[in-house]
Amino acid sequence: MIPIGTLFNVATVLLGSIIGLLFKKMISPELNKKVFFVMGLFTLVLGFSMAIKSTDFILMFLSIVFGTMCGEYCKLDQKIKKFTEKLKNKIRIKDDKFTDGIVTAFLLFCIGSMTIVGAIDEGLGKNPEVLYTKAVMDGISSIILASAFGIGVLFSVFPMLIFQGGITFFVFYYKDFLSLELIEHISAVGGVLIIAIGFKILGYKKINPINMLPALIVLILFFLVKIYFLEYS
Repeated sequence: MIPIGTLFNVATVLLGSIIGLLFKKMISPELNKKVFFVMGLFTLVLGFSMAIKSTDFILMFLSIVFGTMCGEYCKLDQKIKKFTEKLKNKIRIKDDKFTDGIVTAFLLFCIGSMTIVGAIDEGLGKNPEVLYTKAVMDGISSIILASAFGIGVLFSVFPMLIFQGGITFFVFYYKDFLSLELIEHISAVGGVLIIAIGFKILGYKKINPINMLPALIVLILFFLVKIYFLEYS
């Protein structure tokens, strides 16, 4: 099985990132700050639009709280930064925003309902129309992101390929595991993570979106426990 939709998505992000990097050299520092501000506002709007669709705010709250606690305890941000710094040094890239570029782009491109629904549809053997639509949107967004965050956005295609392609292969071999309700919960919690990214882009440094990532795993565990108790209580 070949995840054509994900591969097409990767190709559009690569193309968009290259265009953004070329435009970056033409953008003045003052204009770059304005682009950052607009990106921050757009990210907040996107995150809020996803988060308010939650049908279980208690589940969302508990997932985010315990997920963030896990991320802080494991110092996930430091581990990811060490890994990306090693990667940056190995391929001799001099870009202070390399890590922020990878993480920000990955979260914006991959933490959403279109990613999950599209990857599931492709895993079920359906036409990956959702991923094609998402690919065009991501390609356009990557132009702006790369002009603001640099080459890290281009390298976000690797975790995207693993995450998005991984969902497709998982569904291909283990169908019906992800229910529509769970997808909606994941999208809503993902919206909160994207809001956190928006605040960070706008300069709020007391929040760390990377350490909030385990909330998505905690959410799935809490959801399964909830379903179990509803069925057997």
